Amino acid sequence: QVQLVESGGGLVQAGGSLRLSCAASGRTFSRYFMGWLRQAPGKEREFVAAINWSSGSTYYADSVKGRFTISRDNAKNTVYLQMNSLEPEDTAVYYCAAEVNNGRRLRDPHAYDYWGQGTQVTVSS
Repeated sequence: QVQLVESGGGLVQAGGSLRLSCAASGRTFSRYFMGWLRQAPGKEREFVAAINWSSGSTYYADSVKGRFTISRDNAKNTVYLQMNSLEPEDTAVYYCAAEVNNGRRLRDPHAYDYWGQGTQVTVSS
């Protein structure tokens, strides 16, 4: 089993920044991608960003590309999401998730195998 614990959410004004963290523990797999996904009130859960744990290759939703950066610290078993130039449309619960198959469906929330509890991000104005 993989355990994921998010932190770093909060309330910021439009144009501001937040940094989310996700501490991971548990078993490892032959293929391992970590992702951030979000769900706004009344909307479907959607892909935000993902990273190949070993190679560091990154993937982003068009809506956040150029504003958000995903990264990882292998020694700390932690994945980060740096969010800059935040917009009210970014308001959502943000989830850390792990995909342990082939990484071909990273933009589909249903492809992820393990999930954290989520952390609230609210952008005002």
